[in-house]
Amino acid sequence: MSMWVGSLIFFVSLGVLLVAANTFIAAAGQVGKALSIPPFLVGVVLVGFGTSLPELVSSLVAVSAGSSEIVIGNVLGSNITNILLILGLAGVLGGTFSVKANLLKFDIPVMLGAAFILSLMVLDGDFSPGEGVICLMMLAIYLVPMIRSPSVESNEPAPVPATAQTWVKLVLSPALIFLGAKYTIDAVIAVAEVAQIGTDVIAMSAIALGTSLPEIVVAVAATRRGQPEIVVGNIIGSNIFNTFAVMGIPALFGHLVIPEGVVSYSVPMFLAATMMHVVITVDRSVSKAEGAFLISFYLFFIGRLFDWL
Repeated sequence: MSMWVGSLIFFVSLGVLLVAANTFIAAAGQVGKALSIPPFLVGVVLVGFGTSLPELVSSLVAVSAGSSEIVIGNVLGSNITNILLILGLAGVLGGTFSVKANLLKFDIPVMLGAAFILSLMVLDGDFSPGEGVICLMMLAIYLVPMIRSPSVESNEPAPVPATAQTWVKLVLSPALIFLGAKYTIDAVIAVAEVAQIGTDVIAMSAIALGTSLPEIVVAVAATRRGQPEIVVGNIIGSNIFNTFAVMGIPALFGHLVIPEGVVSYSVPMFLAATMMHVVITVDRSVSKAEGAFLISFYLFFIGRLFDWL
C-alpha cells in the first residue's frame, strides 16, 4: 500500500468513525429520554464514554491487530490535544472566561491524580490486565458521587417515543464505528511501515487529533454561544475517561506495550500539559494569552514528536 492510498484510507475511515460515533451518541440520547432514563445518568454516559468512544473503539481494534502500542499513544495524545489545543482554542476564541468552582474541588484533582497514576503504571514499559482493572475501579469511584448526587426535578414534558429511524441508527452505527476504527488502524499500521514512523507517534498525532474532533467542535460551538467554560468540564471528563477506560478496557485482553519513546518523551509532556491545566485554571479563569500559550506548546509538542525541532 502506497503512502497516498494509506493516507486516503486513514482520513476516510476516521471520518466514518467520527460520524458514526456522533450518530450513536445522538440516538442513544433520544432513546434514553424515550425510556425515561434519569437525565443525569444519560449525561454521564454520553459526555464521558460518548466523547471517548472513538478512542476506545480504535484502541480495542489496535489490540486485536497486535499493535497495542497504539493504545498508549492514543490516550496520551488525545489528553495532550484536549488540554493544549482545545483549551487553548477556547481561550483564544472565547477570551477570558471563568471556571466553575466545583471542578476545582473534585474533578481537576481527579484528573491530576489519574495522570500521575497512569504515568507510574507505564514506567516499566508494560501495562498489565491487573493495572487495567485498577484503572476501571478508579473510574467507578469517580462516577459514584455523580450517580449518588440528587437529580434536579423539572417540569419536563412526557417522554416522546423514539422513532424507528432513531432505533435503526442506534443499531447500525456501532457496526460503522467498528469498520471505521478497523480501517483507521489498518491504515495507520500501513503508513507507519512505509514512512518508517512508529505507530505510537502516529497515534499521538493524527489519531489523537482526529478522535478529538468532537471536543474541538464542542469548544468552537460553546465559545460562539458565549459559554467557553463548558469546554473545561468537557476536557476534564474526557481526559479522565481516556485515562481510566480507554487504557483499562483494552488491557483486559492482554498486556499493552509501552514504547520507550513514550516513557521518555510523551509521558513527561502529558504530565506537563496536565500541570499547565491545573495552574491556568486554579484562579478560575482562562485568558486569551494563556490560550495562545497552550496552542504554542501544542505546536512544540508535535514538532518535537516528529523531530522537526
